[in-house]
Amino acid sequence: MMKTTKLWTKTAVLFCGLVVTACTNYDVPATSQAEQVEQELQQMTLREKVGQMFYVRPEVLDTTIHWTAYSELENLKLQQLNDRMTALNADYPVGGVILYAWNIDNESQLAGFISQIRSLNGSPLLCIDEEGGRVARIANNPNFDVKKYESMEAIGKTGDPANAYECGNTIGTYLTKYGFDIDFAPVADVNTNPDNVIIGPRAFSDDPAVAAPMVTNYLQGLKDAGITGCIKHFPGHGDTTADTHYGYAKSLKTWDEMLQCEMVTFRAGIKWGCQLIMTAHIAAPNVTGSDAPSTMSPIILQDKLRGELGYRNIIVTDAISMGAITNQYTTAQAAVGSILAGSDIVLDPRNYVEAFDAVMAAVADGTISEERINQSVRRILTLKLQMKR
Repeated sequence: MMKTTKLWTKTAVLFCGLVVTACTNYDVPATSQAEQVEQELQQMTLREKVGQMFYVRPEVLDTTIHWTAYSELENLKLQQLNDRMTALNADYPVGGVILYAWNIDNESQLAGFISQIRSLNGSPLLCIDEEGGRVARIANNPNFDVKKYESMEAIGKTGDPANAYECGNTIGTYLTKYGFDIDFAPVADVNTNPDNVIIGPRAFSDDPAVAAPMVTNYLQGLKDAGITGCIKHFPGHGDTTADTHYGYAKSLKTWDEMLQCEMVTFRAGIKWGCQLIMTAHIAAPNVTGSDAPSTMSPIILQDKLRGELGYRNIIVTDAISMGAITNQYTTAQAAVGSILAGSDIVLDPRNYVEAFDAVMAAVADGTISEERINQSVRRILTLKLQMKR
């Protein structure tokens, strides 16, 4: 059921403005919740646990579907499950499913599709990229009568975090209505490079002091509507010029420079209590000494995000089907490597069977310990428990 936000709650949130980070947080799981998670974990097989760490597009459950360009998926328009998908899923459980624009036609079709997905092995959560602006799978579909937003940049230019709250709450309200659990939004990047081709107006601002309260108020708006948000793309995609959907991209900033800019928004989101942070596939050679994407870097994910910034919740990769990953790694290498780097959820492998089998094999040969799997699954099960409504 959709949650109703009381007027005084909204007022308190908006009054917080820049200090909203100190005014809101997710509840820390009670001991009984932690015990419940541990009991559930102990009852799971390794295959069930590994499945929880994969959030997939529906097409990968049909092994007859092969693609090299996003246009092929758009033309395919897969909008319901078939027998091949349910048969594969019996052996390959999934923790989450992400729907893209071509998976969605209208309200009736979406309701039926989500009902089918809910029955899949793994009790998957339903995810979507619904940022507002140009990345809005539902709002940009003419068959849905929902409010549309010009861009997050336009909201940022108002200087009023209340507008970011309203945007997040409006989007969260219709996502809850349609049956989603997680919105991979908002963008927490600071758009400092005018030649940026992928972030641009998706970011609230080129000024972290403006962007930070926008990000946290947007998250609060989603939360008050019953949707869990995700800030992205760590450690910051705003100072790049290439599109990681298609190939290599990098930021030449040092960590000290990132602390003064990109980390202002991510720290605000962490302090607020965000449950999910998405990685960027960008290289940060002046931080890591390597050209490896941040998604594959333990320095970025463990030393910086978990160690220095103190983040304790879920790390989700950006889609590992993107060119920045597939041009350098096999699906198996990307799945295992991102987990070794510190990710909890591997998003959108091109070949799910290959990715799943690779992680199982890595546990079998000791490359990944089962306790490392358990660490991630505890975080995922905790989120699922907190999200029950």
